Amino acid sequence: MNAQTQNFSIHGPAGAIECALDLPAGVPQGWLVVCHPHPQFGGTMDNKVVQTVARAGVALGMAAVRFNFRGVGASAGTWDEGQGEVDDALAVIEAMRERFAALPAFALAGFSFGGYVAATAAARLPAALQPQRLALVAPSTLKHEVPPVPSHTLLVHGETDDVVPLSASLDWARPQQLPVLVVPGVGHFFHGALHILKAALLRAWAAPT
Repeated sequence: MNAQTQNFSIHGPAGAIECALDLPAGVPQGWLVVCHPHPQFGGTMDNKVVQTVARAGVALGMAAVRFNFRGVGASAGTWDEGQGEVDDALAVIEAMRERFAALPAFALAGFSFGGYVAATAAARLPAALQPQRLALVAPSTLKHEVPPVPSHTLLVHGETDDVVPLSASLDWARPQQLPVLVVPGVGHFFHGALHILKAALLRAWAAPT
C-alpha cells in the first residue's frame, strides 16, 4: 500500500496465510486486522475498501494488517464456505497479538463477506481478548448468519448497495438497536466515496470507547 508496508506470511490452519502489514510513521499505538470480501467473487486483501479501512487505522497510529483468506493469492488451502475463513482470521489475530504484545489496543474490521468473518471471529474470542473497536462495512448479512456485535460497533452501509441491500443491514441491526451509518447515493464498493468511509472511521475510532 505504501513504503511502510511489510509483506510476510504466517502459519494458519490450512497452511501459509499471506499478510500485508501497513505501519504508521511513528511507534504504533495499537493494531488493526482487516478482513476482505468474498474470495469467490474476486475479493482480496488489496480491495480498495479494505485498503481504505487500513489507511484509516494507520492514520490513527495503528499497525494495520490485511491478509488473504485460504486459496487467495499466496495463501494456502481452498475455499471453506466461511468456516475456515473465520479460522484464518483468528489465526491472524493471534499472530498479531503475539507480535504486538505490548500494544493492548486492538481493532477489527471487515467488508462485505469480511464483515461476516470479522463479527464471527469477534464472537469466538474470549471476553478478555475482545477488540476495543469493531467496524463492519456492508456486512454480508443476507447469505451468512452474522452474530450480534457490541454496541460500540461502527456499521457503515451505502444507500444504493445492490450486492447487500441496505435493508439487510437495517433488519440485522434493528433487534440489537445498533445504529447504521448510511452514506447517501453510494453503492457496495463505495466508488467515489472512499474518502467518506475513511472520514467515518476516523471520527468513530478517534473517540474514546
